[in-house]
Amino acid sequence: MTTKVSRRGSHSALRDFLHSEAAGGIVLIAAAVCAMIVANLPATAHGYEALLHHRTGPVLARALGPMSVHLWINDGLMALFFLLVGLEIKREFVDGRLASADRRRLPFIAAVAGMAAPALVFLIVAGAEPGLQPGWAIPAATDIAFAIGVLALLGSRVPSAVKLLLTTVAIVDDMGAVAIIAVAYTETIQVLSLAGAGAALVVLYVLNRRQVMALWPYLLVGAGLWLFVLQSGIHATIAGVLTAMLIPIRKSPAAPDDATSPLHRLEHALHPWVAFAIVPLFGFANAGVSLAGASLSTLAEPLVLGIALGLFLGKQFGIFGAIWGADRLGIARRPAGVSWMQLYGMALVAGIGFTMSLFIGGLAFGDPALIERVKIGVLAGSILSALAGVAVLASCGKKHAP
Repeated sequence: MTTKVSRRGSHSALRDFLHSEAAGGIVLIAAAVCAMIVANLPATAHGYEALLHHRTGPVLARALGPMSVHLWINDGLMALFFLLVGLEIKREFVDGRLASADRRRLPFIAAVAGMAAPALVFLIVAGAEPGLQPGWAIPAATDIAFAIGVLALLGSRVPSAVKLLLTTVAIVDDMGAVAIIAVAYTETIQVLSLAGAGAALVVLYVLNRRQVMALWPYLLVGAGLWLFVLQSGIHATIAGVLTAMLIPIRKSPAAPDDATSPLHRLEHALHPWVAFAIVPLFGFANAGVSLAGASLSTLAEPLVLGIALGLFLGKQFGIFGAIWGADRLGIARRPAGVSWMQLYGMALVAGIGFTMSLFIGGLAFGDPALIERVKIGVLAGSILSALAGVAVLASCGKKHAP
């Protein structure tokens, strides 16, 4: 056991992150394409829907009824995705690129603008339509795996500084998305279940304060926290982030991750499962939109157009405009060795909002017809952003700004 831990600890999660995230992004792309094919073939479309909505049980929350395959993926497995997101956020703040105020400044400015601008574009396009306002946050999030996977296709044409900035912006973006899910998409609260969740958090806090370094107590209490949060009315995936915040970390600045650090150990162990199994499975379960009856006029519908333009226009103007303004005003400087055109290409790629956008779309609307339109808008905006970003970055060649 010691040998395995030390082997994982000999490499930094931060140094391995881009490689594994890129590979996971390519797997996610393949899963999304497969979902689209299966959902639109007459021989498989019915089976695809039947599988996702197959009730497996048990009843964990009265409001949700019996658990289905789709619920287990979106409310269960995705809690592990958010656990990993929380671990990455905590590591970056305690022992990473966001550990100092000067390093946080540019990613925070870019991420905040990159969430606000898409939401504003959506509200301008679709906000006047009755019942569509809850979708304002759908185009606000960037999909790290998908975006890094697209950049990986360009190889050395994209400098590492661009990949690192995109990753950091997306991590801050994830923080905003988690806050939005917790605040904007919680309708009713079950007080007793919320009290149980609070008690679980107290236990996790005590474990942390007493410097318990074994992972199993945190994971066991975290599972209980997930169940209480699921029953409370708050989306269960929030439990993953809360658990991550209370898992201890041992700093290892400018060195490989500490093999005795619980956070580093869990992050290394969890990342391959999330990148290569959970996120692709989520993509397969949520990207399968039927195009039967859809036409070019569908893209002009307010909900579809608002999401697509929010991702494509809102992200690029928000992120690139914020970086340009911060640099010109002297608030924060753009990365050395990166041209403005490369930063613009990065801002375009940040418009890929696949995983988190689909997730928020499922929370925003209960009508299956609207959710289908959400999927079309997310796919259209993400594909357009990916193609435009690749075209811009490819045109830059391998020349870096001095």
